[in-house]
Amino acid sequence: MRISGLATGMDTEQIIKDMMTANRIPLDKITQKKQYLEWQLADYRAVNRNLFDFSQSTLSNMILSTNFTAKTVSVSSPDHVAIKNLTSTSDFSGTIEIHRLAKNATLQGTEEIKFTADQSEKTTLDKLGISGTEIKIYAIDKEGKMPSEPVTIKFDPTKDTIKSVVEEINKKTGVNAFYDSFTGKIGLTAKNSGKSDSGNEIVVEGDLATSLGISGESSSKGTAGVNSEFTFNGLRTERSSNTFQVNGFEVNLKQVTEPGKTISFNSAPDTEKIFESVVKYVDEYNKLIEDLNKQIREPKYRDFQPLSAEQKKDMKEKEIELWEEKAKSGTLRNDAEITSMLTKMRTALMGSVNGTSLKDIGITTSSAYLDNGKLVINEEELKKAIAEDPNKVHELFARDASKDADPTKNIGLARQLRTAVDEAQKSIAKRAGKVGDVNDTFTLGKNLDAMNKQIERFEERLRMTENRLWKQFTAMETAIQRANAQSASLMSALGQ
Repeated sequence: MRISGLATGMDTEQIIKDMMTANRIPLDKITQKKQYLEWQLADYRAVNRNLFDFSQSTLSNMILSTNFTAKTVSVSSPDHVAIKNLTSTSDFSGTIEIHRLAKNATLQGTEEIKFTADQSEKTTLDKLGISGTEIKIYAIDKEGKMPSEPVTIKFDPTKDTIKSVVEEINKKTGVNAFYDSFTGKIGLTAKNSGKSDSGNEIVVEGDLATSLGISGESSSKGTAGVNSEFTFNGLRTERSSNTFQVNGFEVNLKQVTEPGKTISFNSAPDTEKIFESVVKYVDEYNKLIEDLNKQIREPKYRDFQPLSAEQKKDMKEKEIELWEEKAKSGTLRNDAEITSMLTKMRTALMGSVNGTSLKDIGITTSSAYLDNGKLVINEEELKKAIAEDPNKVHELFARDASKDADPTKNIGLARQLRTAVDEAQKSIAKRAGKVGDVNDTFTLGKNLDAMNKQIERFEERLRMTENRLWKQFTAMETAIQRANAQSASLMSALGQ
């Protein structure tokens, strides 16, 4: 706290404040430059996030996409069988006749477990008079095989109940158990259908299983599992399940067909799904280059510098918003890395793969100059190209030439775009880093660190300057005060 101007009547504090404002101008310029670099850093990282998303979309939707192998399957009798494509890349057709559906094996308990009026499924086993601590269960697997070792479950009769026993069996073993309150017995059903080579699909052992009446084998205390039986393209065969795969497509048997009746099926490319994938990717590409071209062509308003804290105090919120909108403009104007990447992308899309280009499948470059190379789709031609040869369309985008004699040729267009995007990402990361990176690992971060040190040095210099000014004004006040005292003494002496 300083009290000044007592001798001179001068507003020393305001004078020093005005003088420091002039001295602070160079610091304000450094602070403005730092703020601009921070905006630029944020914009670079936003671009890199968009590039990363586009790269991932290119990989999943165009290069590794299963959409290009999508097929529609028509079946002459959908009530009897359902067929869908999983991984087959070629069309398929044939006939099927269903003789028998697969069934799950069962095992029925023999002991009646009855509850009194004050008992229920939640009553502990010991209070129901049930002893034993262990149940071992063998159950058929999806391949129709019995395991060599059982699933063993331990129980505590003083804590466990019929309900908890059933829940544990269902959770940990290959069977589904249920307690039937009408008969008082526990029934088991194999989770997987089909018959086992060993003759049993369910085997239950253990002292608790004996007490519950469920120990034994499905062949003697239940019903055996049954394989599905069908004739596929003239070959009579079996499966342990009603759902199985053949040559990359899935068959789901629903009903037995009448003797001598065959069901025909055939597949065709799912043109709509492939079409949607291509359209979605083209839209993502157009949006990306629109955003990037907007940023590298954004005007830079040099008269609108970042505002200092002092300047913001005298402005309204809307005025600050409008000012900073101009000040933030042009942070990436004419950026070399982004411009180079866009050029590479446009060049890649003008090429061909094994003689096929985008134009051949109905995709062309916009003739409008302001579109900056956006792609335009002729839907009719694209659907026609997909219907004729979906693999050719996929190869145009996703062909991997790494195993060719010259791997630099005939690379899929989407792969070329992804390469250009990934290279730009790396270059931008060297300049602007990534979230979590230490400043001294990338260019803009190093610049920001240097500016922070420069600001610290300048602020220390300003503190020293302010202290010096206060000392000088204080000395002046002291000298004037002494002169006033001497003058008063002299006047007093002369007056006497």
